[in-house]
Amino acid sequence: MTLNNTITPDGEHVPAVRVPPAQRMSRLLPGRIDQWAPIVMLVVLTAAFSMLNDQFMTADNWRTIANQAAIPMVLAVGLTFVILTGSIDLSAEGVMASTSISVSLMLANSLNSNDLGLVAVAGGIAIGAAFGLVNGLLYARLRLPSLIVTLGTWFIGLGIASYLFPDQQPVVRDQSFRSWALGEWLGVSRLVTIAVLVAVAGAVLLRYTRIGRHVYGIGGAEDLMRLAGIRVDTYKTLAFVIAGALAGLAGLMATAQLGVGNANAGADRLFPALSAVVLGGTHLAGGRGGVLQSVLGVLVLVVLGNGMILSGVGPYVQQAVVGAVIIVAVVATGWGARDRLRVVK
Repeated sequence: MTLNNTITPDGEHVPAVRVPPAQRMSRLLPGRIDQWAPIVMLVVLTAAFSMLNDQFMTADNWRTIANQAAIPMVLAVGLTFVILTGSIDLSAEGVMASTSISVSLMLANSLNSNDLGLVAVAGGIAIGAAFGLVNGLLYARLRLPSLIVTLGTWFIGLGIASYLFPDQQPVVRDQSFRSWALGEWLGVSRLVTIAVLVAVAGAVLLRYTRIGRHVYGIGGAEDLMRLAGIRVDTYKTLAFVIAGALAGLAGLMATAQLGVGNANAGADRLFPALSAVVLGGTHLAGGRGGVLQSVLGVLVLVVLGNGMILSGVGPYVQQAVVGAVIIVAVVATGWGARDRLRVVK
């Protein structure tokens, strides 16, 4: 730390004040670094890859990027609500697995005579919300660690999917459902449209409703929220229900893409979405961040991966680069809170 000595107009000396390093750095930067970093990274990556490869800036490639970002975006929106409260949700892959198998068996398929249509779609989202409700109640009411609770429900979801998984994968024959992935609205994939609508709804919910204000408040100062009479446990549970419902929706989207019910529908989907939330500037300690930041984080990771593939970068190098970018993002977003938190957890 440094000491700032000042002298008043009357010539009196004001006692020195210690200025933390994080505060000194923030004074050198316009605005908060966690707000600008994702945008700067996205612009820099886009410019770099467009110079390295002529195919990067083509319309077809940007459609590919949008399609790749759709499911992670939906997951990231749900995770943002949970992380803003200072909690974590690791159950998404299990929720997606059980949703994919369950819904494919409720829609018109190759293994049974069911044809529930929109009821099956609503059922898939309800399955995800039910997982979220269990997570929220165990965490908020029983005071169990969210990491352990959601890790357990992750494996429960995978277990349910494996139990329901027959010898042959159920092929989805409901063409209206398949059109989610195969059809377009105004030249844009329907999955992308769904993801954008989810992101807009999530941003509005966080910014303009009581739910959003309380989610931020719980992450920023839970004790004060309890003293103010806010039902903290209810809003914590609601955050998990939102995350679970959106994980269920992501499972539906993955099933529409694959065309079959698959217990691996959520494989390798969780940690990219979590990374995107952190990369976008949402603090793991809670209370700061938002849906739009998480969307930017998703775009940064997808653009980075797409550009490296087009540039011929090997898969192991890609993993190392993504890991380095995430570490830099965590440092950038958490730097200003180091002296305030005093602990790393």
